[in-house]
Amino acid sequence: MREMSALKALSARVGADPLLVQAAGGNTSLKQDGVMWIKASGTWLQHALARDIFVPVALDPLLAALGRDDPACETCADFVRGDLNSLGLRPSIETTVHASLAQRIVVHVHCIATISLAVRADAEAILAPMLAGFRWAFVPYHRPGLPLAREIRKRLKPDTDVLILCNHGLVVAAETVAEAEELLDRVVKALTRPARPMRAGPEPRLASLAQGSAYVPSPDPGVHSLALDPVSLAQARKGTLYPDHIVFLGAGIAVAEPGEAPGTAARRIGLTGRPEPKLIVVPGEGVFLPQDATPAIHAMARCLADVAVRLAADDPIRILTREDELALVNWDAEKYRQSLPTA
Repeated sequence: MREMSALKALSARVGADPLLVQAAGGNTSLKQDGVMWIKASGTWLQHALARDIFVPVALDPLLAALGRDDPACETCADFVRGDLNSLGLRPSIETTVHASLAQRIVVHVHCIATISLAVRADAEAILAPMLAGFRWAFVPYHRPGLPLAREIRKRLKPDTDVLILCNHGLVVAAETVAEAEELLDRVVKALTRPARPMRAGPEPRLASLAQGSAYVPSPDPGVHSLALDPVSLAQARKGTLYPDHIVFLGAGIAVAEPGEAPGTAARRIGLTGRPEPKLIVVPGEGVFLPQDATPAIHAMARCLADVAVRLAADDPIRILTREDELALVNWDAEKYRQSLPTA
């Protein structure tokens, strides 16, 4: 199937670009002959050429269920074509989002440029002139999956092919993979803004600060911008900015107080009833992550640093509420995604 081969190639390309996709984030799909092939939950787009990462979903039954708001649409497990799913993969948590768009090809990415705008409280107004000429819609924040699909369906027009998801990311849709790729590239270019240079790290003394704790300095020098760039720190410490952050890094970040050990800072946040953060910032020094941090945790730490250097000091930021955070960490679909191998 030529289009599937092209979709796999596009998936691998965007999945390997950390400014578009981080870890198992993002998803792509193709609709053909009554089946929607969509990335499996917990798989990585960058592996699309090397592994079987797509799940076949019966499209018409799923659309009918969406029309009656059937709870089965929450996991979409009932709509998987078992005869075509020899590996027993589970469909993406965004399956209903992809099904809601009529176009054959749908690409959803956690584009850094998009997120840095979509987390703003005035995002829709800021985006309007940047996306003039595109057939786009802004979608207020809802939990990924069925709640988000419901909101998207309210806002779709027959020709809508670009969605900006508040505090989440970007979706483009087209009839061919080539058209989807071209549209994705144009939207990303339209939304790209200058970023402050990342402050380098780590400093040699970071290892001594982590001594005796279950935390180590991030091995990625760019991540330390969260501690060394005052604007990045000020914006990042406001709270959780997007869903994959809470899923893989816990609630927001922990900012250590003078003389406070990284683990103590994380537990202090957990005592407030929020999911304990895995990313600890010692201002002016560096960023610490758990010793057993997964590749996904490292990728999401870099994601936050990349978003933060694109935020200005006076950008008004909308953060996820505590209810938003708990809805994600207590969601069975996300628990399943976290349980899968991370690379």
